[in-house]
Amino acid sequence: METTSSGFREIEHTADWELHIWAQDMPGLLEQSARGMYALMGARSAEGERIAREFELPFWDRESLLVDFLSELLFLTLEEKVLFDEYHLTLDENRLRARVVGLPLASLTKEIKAVTFHNLKVRETARGLEANVVFDV
Repeated sequence: METTSSGFREIEHTADWELHIWAQDMPGLLEQSARGMYALMGARSAEGERIAREFELPFWDRESLLVDFLSELLFLTLEEKVLFDEYHLTLDENRLRARVVGLPLASLTKEIKAVTFHNLKVRETARGLEANVVFDV
């Protein structure tokens, strides 16, 4: 049983990695999913200037938003070598506006190939929202 209002924990999965995430609202769920993904990857930041990136994502449901958000962060991290730890997220009815800030990436101990829709469902709970996300490794 989780006792904090937001967070993440790894769930054992046969071939891939699975993460259980929870938060009070959708921006919080996105942030916790990003933090969890980086924890699974064993991501470490280097010293250096903080780097900001901005992007927008259209979405039709919370599940597609979650997968697209994590996929965009994964792409930016692997291509631009940045580990994001600060998330400024604004949601309207069908669009996410994101400004993410982080440090240069020093290392990854594990690699994620893709974020999947496998068994993905964002659920409303008494404390807010929760979901399980499966990553293809």
